Amino acid sequence: MGLTLPPAESGEVAAVSPNWVTTRLDALVNWGRANSLWPMPFGTACCAIEFMATAAGRFDISRFGMERMSFSPRQADVLICAGRLPFKLAPIIRRVWDQMPQPKWAISMGACASTGGIFDTYAMVQGIDTIIPVDVYVPGCPPRPEGLMYGIMLLQKKIKGESIADPTLRQEFLVDERGFFAPPEKVDEISEPFGNSVHQTRSA
Repeated sequence: MGLTLPPAESGEVAAVSPNWVTTRLDALVNWGRANSLWPMPFGTACCAIEFMATAAGRFDISRFGMERMSFSPRQADVLICAGRLPFKLAPIIRRVWDQMPQPKWAISMGACASTGGIFDTYAMVQGIDTIIPVDVYVPGCPPRPEGLMYGIMLLQKKIKGESIADPTLRQEFLVDERGFFAPPEKVDEISEPFGNSVHQTRSA
């Protein structure tokens, strides 16, 4: 009936078994982390619209395992700051970041979040990296969805290069108890001649 008998057993054991897969623990853990990121949207301006377009059907970030938006910081892996950050929101984004469990990452989306952009004024934080650590900067004003997707791929590449044996990986190296990552004098320097997230006015 067209059936063939299995070959007779020779008593030899194959050198490579198809039932085993070997890999490094770092590679396995980082593969799982990189492909199951849950973003925490922090949209404050027009970059948030581009972020919404990235999650829509045409661009579909579910291909990267990021379709599950976490509007609770305690269930998020990636904080995406999409838009400018006023001084009034600086303590809020810091609180959101502190409530996110480790491991966690941050994406600064757009020129306003990265450097203050065109809003070089006393009311705007000149870069969120004075408040929280940033892993990937996405340039543009606003960046197109393709730009954010490229930033996501760069973050995945960075995650896959991490090592769980690195004791310094999750240390945030705060400057002081106020939660800043840059000393006040450095923030003053990059915020001239306006105010900044440390001093509201230059005369303070």
